[in-house]
Amino acid sequence: MRLYIKSLLLIVLTIITACEDVIDVNVPEAEPRLVIEASLDWQKGTAGNNQTIKLSTSTPYFNTTVNNTVTGASVKVTNDATNAEYIFVDQNDGTYNITDFVPVLNDSYTLEVIYNSETYKAKETLMPVSEIKRVTQSLEGAFDDEVLDVTIFWDDPVDEENYYFINFYEEGDLFPFLEEVSDEFTNGNEMDEFFEKERDEDDGQEEFNPGDKVSFTLYGISERYYNYLQILIEQYDSGGDPFSSVAAEIKGNCINETTPDNYAFGYFRASEVDTINYTFQ
Repeated sequence: MRLYIKSLLLIVLTIITACEDVIDVNVPEAEPRLVIEASLDWQKGTAGNNQTIKLSTSTPYFNTTVNNTVTGASVKVTNDATNAEYIFVDQNDGTYNITDFVPVLNDSYTLEVIYNSETYKAKETLMPVSEIKRVTQSLEGAFDDEVLDVTIFWDDPVDEENYYFINFYEEGDLFPFLEEVSDEFTNGNEMDEFFEKERDEDDGQEEFNPGDKVSFTLYGISERYYNYLQILIEQYDSGGDPFSSVAAEIKGNCINETTPDNYAFGYFRASEVDTINYTFQ
């Protein structure tokens, strides 16, 4: 009987190990594209003179070692109302900086990037934003009455369409939580947005606790950027869901005027920004 069992185990082990073949999957790779990270953020209470634009190239999904920074490009932003030109200086690490930018609310700005003899352009308006009035915490304001939640409040301007982008970050987290908001049904009223965390054993997430430190950054954004964010955040949130639709390539507002088919990834945005920090009690 023991001999039979040993023989059976040997056969099963042989079958299992014999089926362990290494399969090499050829993942198609697209030609690298220019990636433009150009967010001109005017933090309330500051002059807004210091700005940074980052350039890189796209890389294959599984390639984490290639240096994809872009140097040697020409980067300029122009105020369309005054024709004032702001030249961003190459820092030789993929970033381009300026220390004398002059932000003007509701003025239109044009970004021009010249790279590899091709010209990329994008246009955006510097959108204002209301001040964050207050932050509150509660056990009753969200979905679970047994865990803490936190809410920010701000006033929406009357008789105009407004769009907002919220970056919420808890100290110690790897990534922030992103949210896009419009005043379609709350025009002219006090607006609020709450955040709540539930314990998740799979990824180690814990609910909010006294002493936790969080920050909120509220951006005023254009309608076009709001629509871009909606698609971007929706695809990010559905990642890993087997029932979600297949992710589509998202195009920003950076147009290649030399070779239109060789468009860039990324977005040129201009926003007034308000930030507030909060510690749970």
